[in-house]
Amino acid sequence: MSLGTAFLLCAGVCATAQESQSSLSVGQRLAADLTWTQAQRDERFGHMDQVFPVHIAHRQGKVHALPEGRALHLRDGVVSDYMDREHLAGLLVLQDGRVRLQRYGLGADAETRWTGFSMTKSVTDTLVGVALHRGKIHSLSDPVTLYLPELRGSAYEGVTVLQVMTMTTGVRWHEDYTTTDADNVRLYTQTPPRGENSTLAYMSTLPRAAAPGSVWNYNTGETDLLGVLLRRVTGQSLAEQLSSAVWQHAGMERDATWIATADGADGEEFGGSGLSATLRDWGRLALWAMAGGEGAVDRGWFAEATRTQIEAGKSAYGYGWWPQKDASGAFDGSFAALGLFGQSILIDPKRQLVIVALGDWAQATGGEHSASRAAFWREVQGAIDQERNTR
Repeated sequence: MSLGTAFLLCAGVCATAQESQSSLSVGQRLAADLTWTQAQRDERFGHMDQVFPVHIAHRQGKVHALPEGRALHLRDGVVSDYMDREHLAGLLVLQDGRVRLQRYGLGADAETRWTGFSMTKSVTDTLVGVALHRGKIHSLSDPVTLYLPELRGSAYEGVTVLQVMTMTTGVRWHEDYTTTDADNVRLYTQTPPRGENSTLAYMSTLPRAAAPGSVWNYNTGETDLLGVLLRRVTGQSLAEQLSSAVWQHAGMERDATWIATADGADGEEFGGSGLSATLRDWGRLALWAMAGGEGAVDRGWFAEATRTQIEAGKSAYGYGWWPQKDASGAFDGSFAALGLFGQSILIDPKRQLVIVALGDWAQATGGEHSASRAAFWREVQGAIDQERNTR
């Protein structure tokens, strides 16, 4: 890294550190990340632990090696064009557990922990599977009010844990990344009554829009609710749960960080976002999931979690994971974790393939960006298929 780049990085991160001393809550500052300029995002997405308080998911034990495989042969310029066009900080392709492609950009390197945004939802829903396996949750059919009694009498009365996981609660929610007048912003910017959990306080005010289980509506607040539930039933922070279930057993190379409302035991992580990890550790997480969770979840959990639980327009949703379709429009057994500004993991068991992309799209979401990502996935899948057909 050049001296000039280091100065700019310090200037951006340190300015935000000064902002953290203001009277704004962590939630209010977290909502403000949608207003950062692209230059600010470039500086901060790889250093969120210097911008917000975090909890640590500690790694332990032997690192799961990612040996070098044969270089993946794609059309000339495909990788560089894709990274430049989509403004990526990291791109990793694993196949049969070997590194077929690894590139960095935006000043990131192998030690950079890059934010996953809503890829965190796939992790939080997986931790529900861990809690179920350990008997901390009795059944996904349990009413969510059994574990979060503060929601009794609200629109969440009669809603199951499963319906919260699949975002089919029927509770009215408007998610939008281009306005300050959306529920995903209000959730973090409102001030709850003194002594009340801010997530529960806001979510309990929402009205019902449809019968539970009847419609799907993307809702970050509901994965935040799962985070509250998980802390209640386990007595551990989300980072502690992640550490014991995954990070200490999947051979991670570096600790992960998870944005919390405060340092220490008083802080609570945001279940719907905030997890940061290195490019290669995101890849190891994908390998762990593709292998079935190595005893941390019930046998068959990932098969259920990654299949279509509900159709979501042209997409589908599982337990925090997005089942994927092939070029013909048929579901092909692959699934993805997706986050704002271009964060993604594709897991393709049929090809034993993982594709991780970390970046900073010019917009939080967008059809052109999603189409470009899908085209790159198919380019890689096609290259793998061609290799197999020519052996």
